[in-house]
Amino acid sequence: MANHNSLPTIFVIFGATGDLMAKKLAPALFHLYTRKQLPDLFQVVGFSRQELSNGEYQKWVNDVVGDQQFPRFFLYQQGFFEEKEGYKKLSEFLGMKDGEWRVCSNKLFYLAVPPAHYKTLFQHLADSDLTKPCSPEEGWTRIIVEKPFGKNLETAEELDQMLGKLFKEEQIYRIDHYLGKETVQNILAFRFSNSFLQDSWNNKGIESISIRLLEQERIGGRGALYDGLGALRDVGQNHLLQLLALFCMGNPGRFDGPSVRKERAKVLRALALHSSFRGQYDGYRTEQNVLRDSQTETYFRIQAAIETSDWKGVPILLESGKAMLQDQVEVEVVFRHPDPCLCPPEEQKHYKNVLHYYIQPNEGISLSLWTKKPGPAMVIEEREFSFDYRKAFEKAEFADAYERLLLNCIQGDQTLFVSTEEIMAEWKFIDPVVRTWQQNRVPLAIYKMGTHPLWKNR
Repeated sequence: MANHNSLPTIFVIFGATGDLMAKKLAPALFHLYTRKQLPDLFQVVGFSRQELSNGEYQKWVNDVVGDQQFPRFFLYQQGFFEEKEGYKKLSEFLGMKDGEWRVCSNKLFYLAVPPAHYKTLFQHLADSDLTKPCSPEEGWTRIIVEKPFGKNLETAEELDQMLGKLFKEEQIYRIDHYLGKETVQNILAFRFSNSFLQDSWNNKGIESISIRLLEQERIGGRGALYDGLGALRDVGQNHLLQLLALFCMGNPGRFDGPSVRKERAKVLRALALHSSFRGQYDGYRTEQNVLRDSQTETYFRIQAAIETSDWKGVPILLESGKAMLQDQVEVEVVFRHPDPCLCPPEEQKHYKNVLHYYIQPNEGISLSLWTKKPGPAMVIEEREFSFDYRKAFEKAEFADAYERLLLNCIQGDQTLFVSTEEIMAEWKFIDPVVRTWQQNRVPLAIYKMGTHPLWKNR
């Protein structure tokens, strides 16, 4: 196989002047460029409805990345997502570029647009043959789609059916940017490269698993998108369930896309709901573009279980919220106490090891171990053994999640991208929870900003 850097590649970005492009994609491409990780021949074509010249768009890119040389790789194509003319002009330009380079280039189409435009873009891309490869041997085409992948199981199935008719699965890259984070990727190495964990990583050794994604910030200017969507569908259906899948999946045998995604899907298909709780921070209904009688949750707590032989009986807690006391993204694993236990009889206490896997704001791993306190008596104390990810690799370059995901798209590695099976399994688990809440069978609790909705119950 040829080195991906030797294959000319064109990036077409729909929504080329939006927030995602400015905050994530342009900086990610620039960093890949400075590290010489982009193909030797590459072009970025921005597609949007604004009327901009190539020079104006290049100035916009320069303002974003702060570099005068990099924007020369950017060109602009004005067009409307719903009109065929723009796609026709885009096709003509790509053909001209192939002629200039004297090769059928690879083409990567990034949908940096609101999900409401997905169907229109999918159809026009397919109708225009833009995503049709030159041949099986030359010029791959790939399409990148941002979450959310639908708003429930029905809409997810509709999108999937459409994608399945228009594109092959190996052409589709569904982004959950959490999977591109360095410490999230490290979960696989941590789980399967440390032999002392293997025998205890199941219901025989683990008592419970808790996954938390707590944020201090409110919804900010996202009211129009967030209201009616809520915390569960915003981060629960994707980020939290993907973290759960990574922590509980079986050994994939190989660190490749098909193997890893297959094992993640098995976990998600086996999820069963036990109970749920939802809350909304006081003042949410006064946020911009939020209904004054909104029932949208800004916090949720779900008790679940994985109905497999390895995990049956282990409580799984999924929790996320806005306007919390602190930012905290972590996975907590509580190990079972051995029975019988060699413990000091006077203590009448069981000693459990607790593993914390920190993802944000600090990145690292800590494990509580029990040790004897110096002295004549058998007094046991808990001590923490910790690993600071940044400190341990302080001389290493930490790539942004989008840098890694874009590079993986070029390389054709789908390990960090979500499969159809995973999306459907996620929605099959989430949909019943949402319906229960919509029927008001689980009351919406109001909590003060900077507090926890369940403190009074703890």
